[in-house]
Amino acid sequence: MSSTSEPAATPEAPEPLWRPGPDRIAAAQVTRFQAWAAACHNAPPNDPADPEASYAALHAWSVREPRVFWRAVTEWFDVRFSTPYETVLADPAMPGARWFPGATLNYAEHALRTAHDPARAAAPALLSLDERHEIHETSWAELSRQVASLAAGLRRLGVRPGDRVSGYLPNIPQAVVALLATAAVGGVWTSCAPDFGSRAVLDRFQQVEPVVLFAVDGYRYGGKLHDRTDVVAELRAELPSLRAVVHIPVLDTPTPEGALDWAGLTSGTDAPSYEQVPFDHPLWVLYSSGTTGLPKAIVHSQGGILVEHLKQTGLHMDLGPDDRFFWYTSTGWMMWNFLVSGLLAGSTVVLYDGSPGFPDTGAQWRIAEQTRATVFGTSAAYVIACRKADVHPARDHDLSAVKCVATTGSPLPPDGFRWLHDEVAEDLWIASVSGGTDVCSCFAGGVPTLPVHIGELQAPCLGTDLQAWDPYGKPVTDEVGELIVTNPMPSMPIFFWNDPDGSRYRESYFEMFPGAWRHGDWITLTSRNTVIIHGRSDSTLNRQGVRMGSADIYEVVERLPEIRESLVIGIEQPDGGYWMPLFIHLAQDAVLDDALLDRIKHTIREQLSPRHIPDEVIPVPAIPHTLTGKRIEVPVKKLLQGTPMAKAVNVGSVDNPDLLRFYEELGRRRS
Repeated sequence: MSSTSEPAATPEAPEPLWRPGPDRIAAAQVTRFQAWAAACHNAPPNDPADPEASYAALHAWSVREPRVFWRAVTEWFDVRFSTPYETVLADPAMPGARWFPGATLNYAEHALRTAHDPARAAAPALLSLDERHEIHETSWAELSRQVASLAAGLRRLGVRPGDRVSGYLPNIPQAVVALLATAAVGGVWTSCAPDFGSRAVLDRFQQVEPVVLFAVDGYRYGGKLHDRTDVVAELRAELPSLRAVVHIPVLDTPTPEGALDWAGLTSGTDAPSYEQVPFDHPLWVLYSSGTTGLPKAIVHSQGGILVEHLKQTGLHMDLGPDDRFFWYTSTGWMMWNFLVSGLLAGSTVVLYDGSPGFPDTGAQWRIAEQTRATVFGTSAAYVIACRKADVHPARDHDLSAVKCVATTGSPLPPDGFRWLHDEVAEDLWIASVSGGTDVCSCFAGGVPTLPVHIGELQAPCLGTDLQAWDPYGKPVTDEVGELIVTNPMPSMPIFFWNDPDGSRYRESYFEMFPGAWRHGDWITLTSRNTVIIHGRSDSTLNRQGVRMGSADIYEVVERLPEIRESLVIGIEQPDGGYWMPLFIHLAQDAVLDDALLDRIKHTIREQLSPRHIPDEVIPVPAIPHTLTGKRIEVPVKKLLQGTPMAKAVNVGSVDNPDLLRFYEELGRRRS
């Protein structure tokens, strides 16, 4: 895991924060994959003297020859097609690309392959813990047995391929078992975390009409027990499609009348049986945040997720059988689905159910120490919270097993990179990644053979033709542009639920640039092939014709110790003017006085530009978020423009709806 020193930085070639040493590069799976693909599929060969050029050549080949690349992925990872495919990609047009037509397979069968290796069957597939920090192991053999038993139980309940199975579950082993059993029978999984209220859950589940509901009686969070039996009763009453409810007693309550007991369904010794389904058979339904209407019900395929996640976990995260993969997440966020796919790499998956900051801000580092996590995934917001709370992970914990810290959810600001480098390890691979629920994967992110530059994602991902486009559809380099993907990815949605003509799907990604996926982020693709994320383009700040990313302002403002979090909104005025307020959630005991106001404006002017300085700085009780923790910008903008709450936002999708009343009242006063 050695690092090499770099020559002095120049404007053309800034000095990286970290470089992988030659041993690490040689051992990386992407290096071995490239050598094999060069020999077997005419991919460009490795150049050991220039790993950056090697990856750039491999990436260019992967998007120039997608059929060859994705065939190589299936061969390298030994994807088992029970019936062969006719061609890799029948139609490359987007939307509507058809991958591996004719092929059949099963995602769960691949996720549990390690269980059938006699040398690994007794090793842990899952490590799980909650706020009491008692680690429970589930071996590969035991995980396979429970999945087989539950799959047999689902079949007895009449679950057939295509039927939806839902989970109202925290991040516990039972959720993994239920997902894999659903996939094993060809069902379609969908889940919500138990901190979602009944309205938020029904907004999602009523769209897909599940036939089975797995539900807990409650959960632990922040040192408290939260009873959810009333919510579960409401879900049962409002989901007429349900044929069965399975009770999982986290709080040790008795099984409700008419419900089935989890233990009874998972105690059998049934032989594993995996329904062989078409490559494009639905695997699960994920949901958009739904802040301005019903959440989009996004459907991904068994085969598409399988090959995309094999590529992502194996080649980009460099996961293998010796790894322990931890990502702080909930079942209501796509990162939970991605975390479960660590099983595809044969890695041990670490599940944590609880608050990210209980009993103190450093809690996640304690989990990494306890579980000997090798890849530790978290949010950029958590990293910044640790920096502000003066947390010292390496000083206070044994993190010698951690080889990579990965972040997502929002762009990791430069201070986050520096803090991880200084406070976790100097020889640390920092993988800031960016993708979305829409593809349940990454467009750009970690590459174990490349250097890490402060504030930048290492590179576009293999098989992803990532570009930045100007408003006229012209690719730009070293300039801010729309995040565009110009070739299909296997994990792009196969459809949205209840969108029979595909119009909502097309409007979501292909309306601005027909035939090209517009994701809705501002990015810069640098001439060094790194990527910088600037924030959502649908909440763009546009002053005097200059587009600005909100994330750039957050990064600068939240560096100030007095500011816990911020939200910036740009609003076009009826008279042609532009109002750009900055809302700040102050740290405890901080006050917005003239001195702090001057520091905010001075900092923004010096580190960004005079155009970035807000028209007003307004203290607020807190910043509203989606249920998965992302700042809400577009609905707040609508409220500030005078739109009534009922039309501006779906309050069931917000973590604290009461916070929105402040913005609604401000908008009412201004209009």
